[in-house]
Amino acid sequence: MNPKISQWQGKRVWLVGASSGIGAAMAHELARRGAQLAVSSRSLDKLTALGVAGALLLPCDATDREALAQARQTLIERWGGVDLVVYLAGDYVPMRVDNFDLAVAERVLAVNFNAALRLAATVLPDLRAGGGIAFVASVAGYRGLPKALCYGPGKAALIHFAEVLHLDLLARGIGVWLINPGFVATPLTAQNDFAMPALLTPEQAAIAAVDGFRSGHFEIHFPKRFTLIMKFLAHLPYCWYFPLIRRLTGG
Repeated sequence: MNPKISQWQGKRVWLVGASSGIGAAMAHELARRGAQLAVSSRSLDKLTALGVAGALLLPCDATDREALAQARQTLIERWGGVDLVVYLAGDYVPMRVDNFDLAVAERVLAVNFNAALRLAATVLPDLRAGGGIAFVASVAGYRGLPKALCYGPGKAALIHFAEVLHLDLLARGIGVWLINPGFVATPLTAQNDFAMPALLTPEQAAIAAVDGFRSGHFEIHFPKRFTLIMKFLAHLPYCWYFPLIRRLTGG
């Protein structure tokens, strides 16, 4: 089990990818609950626009390890340590084989997976028992889905990385959390040209994510009415899964 976090007053939390979507909503929700926040994204203007009183603004590109290291150094100098690091940065481009673009695919993978590795490498020496690191992946990483040719693989890799990291850090009392949302209304998902079942607002997703730390469970997934269906589908044999997904999604 992970540490159970229910009281946020004074908790030192670094959110990487906090300028919009779930990250921005989570910054406001944690601030409301009394956490001490550091927030990062590529744009200082967007971090300033968040308007989170007292937040430490650490602009950096999550794909740039040197920039992450500089942000981490500033955080440690100011705070002396960190209790929880949350990786929220993400990219999404709907893609199928007929419009496969290698450069775009590599960019999406760099944000969704490689940058998460770089953040982990940057902060692992700072993590202590009772705290830890969380990664926002997606139920799209459970199994292959149409239009997720570059998005799904990165999230699947992130899920696997978080699982292995959890196994390594469990005995030290350091938490590793995997946050798997369903559909959330953000500028990225606005690209979808299909109906998104059980669509949440970023604020609803942020509350579900923060509340999920209470349980001590490795995975925080929401909304259950959608994610439990995705979990069921992920356990089907391929000979059932592929025809069913084609039927449900129209190919």
